[in-house]
Amino acid sequence: MTGLPAGERVFNVPETAELLGVLVTRIMDDLNSHRLVAVQVDGVRQIPARFFTDAGEINRFVPGLIALLADGGYSDEEILEFLFTEDGSLPGRPVDALHGHLAREVMRRAQAMAIA
Repeated sequence: MTGLPAGERVFNVPETAELLGVLVTRIMDDLNSHRLVAVQVDGVRQIPARFFTDAGEINRFVPGLIALLADGGYSDEEILEFLFTEDGSLPGRPVDALHGHLAREVMRRAQAMAIA
């Protein structure tokens, strides 16, 4: 898988800034510090909509999970692949589980992957 699954909803950096009510530079800082990751589509950074809550905030588990995997040597593409690949043992995708009662299980798995 390269990037995100087809049809996955994304926001560009200005749209993300508007959603969160912050300056574009804040989103760039979040990307550079691995609080968020993005894919490049035609030279434009795209951030998955599933990283955000319905209330327009960054899901509280997303920055920690991204940082954990990045510190463990995972590339942005590998992080996105982990998050957006179906996992029958959850069930579903880890990114979707971050929005429910299985979020801590996803964090535990990411921590185990990062140390392995």
